[in-house]
Amino acid sequence: MNILFCYLYRDSANYKQYNGIVFNNPENRKLQEIEVLITQKLIDGLWFVAEDWNIPNLFFKDYPWNHEIDHTWHEYSGIAETEEITTEKNTIEHLILLIGKTKLP
Repeated sequence: MNILFCYLYRDSANYKQYNGIVFNNPENRKLQEIEVLITQKLIDGLWFVAEDWNIPNLFFKDYPWNHEIDHTWHEYSGIAETEEITTEKNTIEHLILLIGKTKLP
């Protein structure tokens, strides 16, 4: 089974943009194991910087970035097993490696 990673970006006005990306799971890692590895590296148990994990950011492209009120944190929504076709060239193993290198603020 592939792994669907769901997340969103919530801007300073609380507008939200959602995304789900599908990773291949060649090692057949258990969903619960992946969930633990992800959640232990989230900022305050919920947020992460998409760039640090090499996944697409969801910043609004139609609105100018405001450095005083906008932020770079994305919100983790969860993971699920899926039979959907992968959307990422990297595997869930690669994502886990990047997550493991994350330093919390």
